[in-house]
Amino acid sequence: MVLAAGAAAPDFALSDQYGSETVLSDLLQDGPVALVFVPFAFSRICTSEFAELSAHADLFAERSVQLVGITVDSVWTLRAWAEQEGFSFPILSDFWPHGEVARACGALDERMGAAARATVVVGRDGRVAASFSSGAGEARPLAAYREAVSALPRA
Repeated sequence: MVLAAGAAAPDFALSDQYGSETVLSDLLQDGPVALVFVPFAFSRICTSEFAELSAHADLFAERSVQLVGITVDSVWTLRAWAEQEGFSFPILSDFWPHGEVARACGALDERMGAAARATVVVGRDGRVAASFSSGAGEARPLAAYREAVSALPRA
């Protein structure tokens, strides 16, 4: 089950698509963070979700929310995917230990061995402000992001 509102978000350090280390607690110094877990790079639904989020980056910027994608794919796969699709936000590799961050956030589908389609919005205080998920074959609606982001205090 995805971390519920009020739960402490686990701090972590993962490499982004360019191999640079990203630490959640460092990101939180600049404002809330939306962790967007997807199963696989290059898959149809994951690509369409990230493209939609990139196209609506203003939704997150209005509340100073940093958008971060996370998947169990390798850094090299994520770099190729991000460059091909032109995503406007970092994508982190939860490749090894396999799915450790997704598991800690309650967003790992153990049966599939990949991240579930889950979103965890973490407030500056390191606590989950909102979370939601959808089935493996269903994209999360943009309205769910709007609702989660609008619940955050204004910066």
